[in-house]
Amino acid sequence: MSSRRMRLFAFDFQGPAHLSAGLWRHPQDQGARYKDLTYWTDYARLIEEARFDGIFFADNAGYHDIFEGSPDAALADVAQIPANDPFLVVSAMASVTEHIGFGLTGSTAYEHPYALARRFATLDHLTGGRVGWNLVTSYAESAARNLGTGRQAPHDERYDMAAEHLEVCLKLWEGSWQDDAVVRDLERGVYVDPSRVHAIDHHGRYFDVPGLAMFEPSPQRTPVIFQAGGSAKGLRLAAASAEGVFVNALSEGALKRQVDTLRSLAAEAGRDPRSVKVLQLLNVVCAPTDELAREKNDSYRRLVSYTGAMARYSGWSGLDMSQFDPDVPLRHVRTNAGQTMVDLFSRMDPDKEWTPRDIAEYVGIGGTGPTIVGSPTTVADELTRWMDETGVDGFNLAHAVKYQDVADFIELVVPELQRRGTMWSEYEGSTLREKLYGPGVTRLRDDHPGCGYRHHHPHHHRADLAPTP
Repeated sequence: MSSRRMRLFAFDFQGPAHLSAGLWRHPQDQGARYKDLTYWTDYARLIEEARFDGIFFADNAGYHDIFEGSPDAALADVAQIPANDPFLVVSAMASVTEHIGFGLTGSTAYEHPYALARRFATLDHLTGGRVGWNLVTSYAESAARNLGTGRQAPHDERYDMAAEHLEVCLKLWEGSWQDDAVVRDLERGVYVDPSRVHAIDHHGRYFDVPGLAMFEPSPQRTPVIFQAGGSAKGLRLAAASAEGVFVNALSEGALKRQVDTLRSLAAEAGRDPRSVKVLQLLNVVCAPTDELAREKNDSYRRLVSYTGAMARYSGWSGLDMSQFDPDVPLRHVRTNAGQTMVDLFSRMDPDKEWTPRDIAEYVGIGGTGPTIVGSPTTVADELTRWMDETGVDGFNLAHAVKYQDVADFIELVVPELQRRGTMWSEYEGSTLREKLYGPGVTRLRDDHPGCGYRHHHPHHHRADLAPTP
């Protein structure tokens, strides 16, 4: 396969609705089935039959309560609430599939690295090496209040904490147990050779983790590290440590700049710039012809809820949009929460004066990702052009109508992409990391900083504690 094979993930959420506002009212929307395990196992099979690389679960540690100072608008439009825990559905989805990967969002602000590392290792074992971690720093004040920390750390400090959190996890995954630690020696009565298991002895600014990992090495050891960082600090962390980066540029020009910036920062960090795989958030509304696709898109647009879109955007930007007239252009404003979100619109089209209503109409379908509307040929042409002109590696496919939009994309667009050789027709390699880097690359690549924690540190060796027979 050419190196320009499109990486493709279905972007989803463990709740009735994710990014699109008001679309849960569509007669074909299946969001209400999110509590039903068979919904998710059927979905997993559908995505695997279409040869997607995987499914990506977004998640929030908190809820949107910025708009009108209340969660009411978010609740009314199921704006990412209710939300179940995505970790718990993966085992079931993995049990009915063999190849698709599972990206899971885990917050460095509210998950302790020692516990999170074990959860990921467990899933990596149970899925045969098919999990990835979308490392997020979390932005919601509601999360800070309800998860006991009281208030949000400032933006840049959240990234310092995230970097140390990741360091602890990498030490546990890569450096605690040697590959040959599990010996199961019946003669000597030794299952794990204690001399091959090491305490990580981590004493940092935010975390103290002196001991050893509780789990044996999983197929990938470290889950594939994904990150979505749009800010300068976020981009630096992504360039240093992420294997996959999610971006949500609103235009091809902005996307190309982000891809180029990431790759040059990765090179500065001593990594192969091509080892950072970039995925763009995207929404596709497709139908057999361009005209039918436009009609479908128009019917979707009529269902968009202004308050539902604003509940989400207020949460993302940290700005209560109810204080602005929907039809008066929004001037540049500064927030601690999602500065990236506020800048997004002023930068996308500097000549355009964005009003709150313009923003609601835009984010109402598929959030901040652009929407491609058209026939299978049109959509395939556009996706290919985006890849060729920006250097992006693939897409995180969002939806307006839950289940149905992905099913339509699979029925209409996937065969066209496969016919062109843009999307694979057969999987290569079984782990998620092999989906990104090719067969045989199951563990972290040598240019990843996590390799520096592997067990060649002599001071970690303890005396042999094996029981005497």
